[in-house]
Amino acid sequence: MKKTFYMMRHGQTLFNVRKKIQGACDSPLTELGVKQAEIAGSYFDSIELDHLYSSTSERSCDTLELVTKNRMPYTRLKGLKEMDFGTFEGESEELNPQDKSTFFLQFGGESREQVRERLVTTCKKIMKNEDHQSVLAVSHAGACLHFLRHWQDPTEELKKGFTNCCIFKYEYDSEDESFRLVDVIRHPI
Repeated sequence: MKKTFYMMRHGQTLFNVRKKIQGACDSPLTELGVKQAEIAGSYFDSIELDHLYSSTSERSCDTLELVTKNRMPYTRLKGLKEMDFGTFEGESEELNPQDKSTFFLQFGGESREQVRERLVTTCKKIMKNEDHQSVLAVSHAGACLHFLRHWQDPTEELKKGFTNCCIFKYEYDSEDESFRLVDVIRHPI
């Protein structure tokens, strides 16, 4: 049986603007971030969602509430959080190393593999629920990337960018518990 799973990145935040590493730590949405969420919300106006999920980060919860206009309750899940960068949290993005695969482990953070596994496990668990036919989960750029990377080569999508409030539409196959990217919706701002 096929189901629809939407994974979305949160709106622009203060740390995005200030070019700060923002993983497990948090910062508020900017005015532009609020507008991005409202624009993304119009995409869902004609889509009947039956369940909503968000990372526990405030930026994701705020985005989800704006996108859905608080029409229905949602569940916050730690499994949808961004990669933990350890002591690099809140520091300048200029400190990011070229190879991030395991770099942050030594500083109390996560590896890319740990993030990927966490996201795949969490999203499969969400979609295994029988009454989950059309689901929206708001998460983060790195989390969206690592999830996509599990199912396909993300190179072409990376070239187009993982903009704030972009929406990844997946088809979930309950037979083999797999996700197939169907579309990526990017908004003009």
